[in-house]
Amino acid sequence: MSQAKRRPFTLDELRAYLVEIFPQIWARGDYSIEEVGPMSATVRLNYHPNHLRPGGTISGPSMFALCDLALYIAILHEIGRVELAVTTNVSINFLRRPEPSDLIGRAKLMKLGKRLAVGEVALYSPGDADMVAHATGTYSIPARRGEAPDGAPAKAAAFAGRHA
Repeated sequence: MSQAKRRPFTLDELRAYLVEIFPQIWARGDYSIEEVGPMSATVRLNYHPNHLRPGGTISGPSMFALCDLALYIAILHEIGRVELAVTTNVSINFLRRPEPSDLIGRAKLMKLGKRLAVGEVALYSPGDADMVAHATGTYSIPARRGEAPDGAPAKAAAFAGRHA
């Protein structure tokens, strides 16, 4: 019988870590983490009139930010305390006009490597089965301490550099 992989964070620890490294994101209460799971995260954009664009719908930048944040949370839940994992690419397709209400972002990691993570996010209005938007994204993951940029242990890389 296989055991579930131990994650670096509980949900509460992850929430606390994100407040520590990005207090500006959480200060107004725009976002809440609904759940995290293996290679996944569900994040809510809490409705606020500031998220609206002309025409009374949730703005594209608000939806983009939700997608980016949901991917980041899914990645951190898998790899732990890595502040400098950064977005390298996001592509978003806006599928239908969301109502002026909360939005739910369901992120799923498709590949998690040593240096890159690739995932997708589906955005939904609560209670609606049809997607509002779909995004795919790639994150760059920095080398960990004691690891060379190519993923080799730093000691081996130093040896190879001296004897090249």
